Amino acid sequence: MVKAGKKTVALPAIVDLDSLDGIRDGLIDAIEEGPVTISGSGVERISTNALFMLISAAETARKNNFEFAIEKPSAALTGAIERLGLGSSFMGMMRG
Repeated sequence: MVKAGKKTVALPAIVDLDSLDGIRDGLIDAIEEGPVTISGSGVERISTNALFMLISAAETARKNNFEFAIEKPSAALTGAIERLGLGSSFMGMMRG
């Protein structure tokens, strides 16, 4: 089976419970195909559940031997990660 190239999933400005289903579905499809890049530059607000979903997606990608990276995370995204003490869980996947 030939794997597709790197997929990019752009996070919306507001990543809350209302947007999680669509993001999750996009991540599932992308992780099954190969390396995944998350575009986090436009995030203005993100829920705790969304952060845990990203950690889970990164772990699934790792188990599938695919790269998982978050490119250009916004200040709101990195701030939420730090406030919740999740910095170590996101270490190694943040780019730019």
